[in-house]
Amino acid sequence: MLYSTVPAHEKRRAFRERLATGEMLRFPGAFNPLSARLLERKGFEGVYISGAVLSADLGLPDIGLTTLPEVAGRGQQIARMTDLPALIDADTGFGEPMNVARTIQTLEDAGIAGMHIEDQVNPKRCGHLDGKSVVDEDTAVKRIRAAVDARRDPNFLIMARTDIRAVEGLDAAIDRARALVDAGADAIFPEAMRDLSEFEAVRRAIDVPMLANMTEFGKSDLFSVSQLRDVGVNIVIWPVSLLRIAMGAASRALDTLVDQGHLTSKLGEMQHRADLYDLIDYEQYAHFDQDIFTFQIER
Repeated sequence: MLYSTVPAHEKRRAFRERLATGEMLRFPGAFNPLSARLLERKGFEGVYISGAVLSADLGLPDIGLTTLPEVAGRGQQIARMTDLPALIDADTGFGEPMNVARTIQTLEDAGIAGMHIEDQVNPKRCGHLDGKSVVDEDTAVKRIRAAVDARRDPNFLIMARTDIRAVEGLDAAIDRARALVDAGADAIFPEAMRDLSEFEAVRRAIDVPMLANMTEFGKSDLFSVSQLRDVGVNIVIWPVSLLRIAMGAASRALDTLVDQGHLTSKLGEMQHRADLYDLIDYEQYAHFDQDIFTFQIER
């Protein structure tokens, strides 16, 4: 009932311990708190909170228009609904190094288990679009050092994302990844790798966990979990997949409503009311205080 009973520091500790085993951890993107609960129910190891999804949720493009309060607020709503650790996209840190430091502590307070910060120029662009620009190495390193210095819980994961592959090539991405690890990054997110051999090359160059982004319609092929595991990837995210599926289904349902005037033909595609009530633990709310309000769940 209500929110997760697992404290944020315990989620972080368990996440770091599991990550240290070398196990492949699957973090699909949750587009709202209810979908985060569904991810837990389906047996995934964590929840990813995408900046692109948060932007789209506000009807905005993923070009750095969201603010820290918006991201932290939505992140808290999602993270508190599940026992799973939540990894969140912090874009470029929302400003200069001091702003990055504040971002870290704000996300800690929101109950997030970890974040990634990228080396793009602000305002940023979606990582799988052309025309990106990245900051110089000194600026990228300062962002990570500020994040590490600001962290209060040592188990809060600070991941460095580098977008330099699309701008300067794979060798530059490897060099940047090494510099970010030296600056204190706990993990590396090499964005827009072209193939498995590129993931392998980054893996050989670093001694911290590595994340792979399996976003549809992007620069990377959509590799399977087993393929990524074989080249040493430790975390895989599908950041926008659930939102894309949900919006595609919603669009088709609205077309049906326009054409037919009802949604009878779509009932088989809908989550049943009983399944929704089970997912949100409706019966526990009824038991909480039966003297005030009682009801029966329709089946």
